[in-house]
Amino acid sequence: MSQQPFKKFINPKNNAAIKEKHKQDKKNAKKERAAAIEKHFEEKRSIRQRAFSSNNPVVADKPGRKQKYPQPKKEQATVSSSNTKKITDTSEMPLNKYLAHCGVTSRRDAVSLIIDGKVTVNKKIITQPAFKVSEKDEVIFNGKKLFVTKNLIYILLNKPKDYITTTDDPQNRKTVLQLTKNATDQRIYPVGRLDRNTSGVLLLTNDGQLTQELTHPSFNVKKVYEAKLDKPLTKNDFEKILNGIKLEDGEIFADALAYADSKDKSIIGIELHSGRNRIVRRIFEHLGYDVKGLDRVMYANLTKKNVERGKWRYLSEKEVRLLKYMNKQKSIRTANKENKKIDTSEFN
Repeated sequence: MSQQPFKKFINPKNNAAIKEKHKQDKKNAKKERAAAIEKHFEEKRSIRQRAFSSNNPVVADKPGRKQKYPQPKKEQATVSSSNTKKITDTSEMPLNKYLAHCGVTSRRDAVSLIIDGKVTVNKKIITQPAFKVSEKDEVIFNGKKLFVTKNLIYILLNKPKDYITTTDDPQNRKTVLQLTKNATDQRIYPVGRLDRNTSGVLLLTNDGQLTQELTHPSFNVKKVYEAKLDKPLTKNDFEKILNGIKLEDGEIFADALAYADSKDKSIIGIELHSGRNRIVRRIFEHLGYDVKGLDRVMYANLTKKNVERGKWRYLSEKEVRLLKYMNKQKSIRTANKENKKIDTSEFN
């Protein structure tokens, strides 16, 4: 008698093996699908890049279908070429902006360096931050000729205590740059400041434009801290912080406040947008508390997750895009508010 009808019962596979096979098949199919999607978008990106890098239109793949990137009209083409020429020719920029693009410091801090006469242009001391320079000029700071930085670096550091956030220190104290000295040969600098005894998220970069946007008060960058107090925060003081406290440099409000540990009301989480000096410590000290420990757990959209104390990592492309997009959106909102003020003033 033939064994063909009973073949499926001979050396049957156990359920675990069958499940594992299905799992691997599904995993492989998922990988193939992801690779196909990536290939598809890569082709689209290359087509788009070719279209923008040349004046020739992209030819439609199928007859009857409209071209995706049509040839511009002659008038538009003339304007476009003149704009391109303008961008390459007008490479001049204010001296403080030039220093920021060279990775020396932020635009704001560069102003004081220039006013103090620490920068020379073509062997002449320039004390005007708005003085126009280009890459053809010889700009010297600290005895070194400066060059506009092409390779932008973005580093997230989980700062420990007892390190100061300056590029150098006359008192030879430990600086955050000592922790990131092996990260890059580019000159990077901290974005904003953290007190010597404050730990947590700190961004370092040589992107002067982004530094200017993140540190400018109008952008109201979100910062979240965890404070350890010498005693539990009372409900009355909790409400005072939320309702606003008047300090010597003006009133300050917390955007959010919470007990980080339900069993220990001396550990407080506080969210602020203010960039005032030592603002968190001053809030609690104003109410009679001593801040035993302060840790910044979030800056903008960056956290110290998976970064040990004293360690650093590079930002991903996505994180950099989010930082720049966030500031772009805020600058648009700020411009719109200013335009509305102008519009309403016309009718007064």
